[in-house]
Amino acid sequence: MITVHHLNNSRSQRILWLLEELGLDYEIVPYQRDAVTRLAPPELKAVHPLGKSPVVEAEGLRLAESGAIVEYLIERHGQGRLGPPPGAPGRADYLHWLHFAEGSAMLPLLLLLYVGRLGEAGAPLHPRIFGEIDNHLAYVDAALAGRDYLVGEALTGADIQMSFVLEAAAATGRLAGRPAAAAYLERLHARPAYRRALERGGPYELGR
Repeated sequence: MITVHHLNNSRSQRILWLLEELGLDYEIVPYQRDAVTRLAPPELKAVHPLGKSPVVEAEGLRLAESGAIVEYLIERHGQGRLGPPPGAPGRADYLHWLHFAEGSAMLPLLLLLYVGRLGEAGAPLHPRIFGEIDNHLAYVDAALAGRDYLVGEALTGADIQMSFVLEAAAATGRLAGRPAAAAYLERLHARPAYRRALERGGPYELGR
């Protein structure tokens, strides 16, 4: 059995979605953010030293980091679905988007969140942060123009990994004027497996 240590309103929601797309059985150990600080509870430190989610336990392994979890689960259970194998056409693009999500795109969105808590003291940083967010979102929007998914003609783990980026951008109103990215996010949200993951994971409202 696969166990997901699942924090509400976090990246672990996309891992539940991936498991639903793969049709795998799993159980959820739920955790709630602190209502004031919005931080993960200290109980997660007993699961992984970083005290963050997602953490997945499977086949004697304990895996952290969304990108690593996505890669592992698809390679182990995908059976040709959700990601091109090594050497296949599109593999390089798949790896690019899979790692672009956290390696590049999420950083300015996280900076916006943290700097926003500084009030006026953080204002001097806003132009640079907004510029980086717009640069990344413009890149994604252009890549999606005229296509349904980031790689090939079907959903891949790269789309699942990128979903959190666009959800975070939408929660801060940054998808306005990005029609391809906004329509893409709507397509992802309409998938039956995505809806099932929401039912299993509970309320999912970024920005709160």
